[in-house]
Amino acid sequence: MGADTTNARVTHLFTVDVEEYFQVVALAPYAPIATWEGRESRVEASVDALLDLMQRHRVGGTFFTVGWVAERHPALLRRIAGAGHELASHTYDHVRITHQSPAAFRESVRRTKRIIEDITGAPVDGFRAPSFSIVRGTEWALDILLEEGHRYDSSLFPVTRGGYGYADGARDAHWIDRPAGRIAEFPPVTLRVLGRNLPAAGGAYFRLLPYQLVQRALRSAESRGAQGTFYIHPWEWDPGQPRFDVPIGTRVRHYGGQARVLGRLERLFKEFSLGSIRDAATMLPT
Repeated sequence: MGADTTNARVTHLFTVDVEEYFQVVALAPYAPIATWEGRESRVEASVDALLDLMQRHRVGGTFFTVGWVAERHPALLRRIAGAGHELASHTYDHVRITHQSPAAFRESVRRTKRIIEDITGAPVDGFRAPSFSIVRGTEWALDILLEEGHRYDSSLFPVTRGGYGYADGARDAHWIDRPAGRIAEFPPVTLRVLGRNLPAAGGAYFRLLPYQLVQRALRSAESRGAQGTFYIHPWEWDPGQPRFDVPIGTRVRHYGGQARVLGRLERLFKEFSLGSIRDAATMLPT
């Protein structure tokens, strides 16, 4: 699947981190897990709006889904799979890898894989850590992913940034050899400026900064024959979501630019060919 375009030389990778607005890591102090069950759910309406847009533009994608969400919205997962998109894992409860023990992480990914596979009947091959939190020193998570049956990861963001980042990591899709085996890695796309990798893969960078940042990063990937990985979250185009009383920095970063996201996504779909990681993983050179 992918948008019709005469300019694209590669099919880039469109990914969605399927989580509720109250599961965002930055909001964890204001929305602890114990309160989730009583909060308004808004994920289905947001994802359905995206599915409609993707269908109109013939765009495919990978939906990294939180297991907690999958359990409560199985019909949504069936709609995603029924539209031809890939379902992958985003942990069970959206806790950062840096805040988990290996045993807790294993249980989280095992549980989430089982839930999604039971709902859709399709294998879950991929994983993305909340907030790209597989950082230097937590590579043990890749071994657990392999041991639990995952074929690829999309968590190693090759940037230097507070809170996450896999400094000096490879920018394009590649294989990683681990004690448990070999896993494919699909890092979020970056833009190289003055010898540094700038994050340019989606999220707040897509909402708050000029559209041309992501556009240039994807064009740069094309120039070297690489597929760029883009990401977005359903709450990012939902300006009507309940709001938390958070500091100004968090407020701007989380709520800013939400009204413009669907329009920017439509532009993205018109300008680039976009598909799932599942399709790319089968073609990654060994």
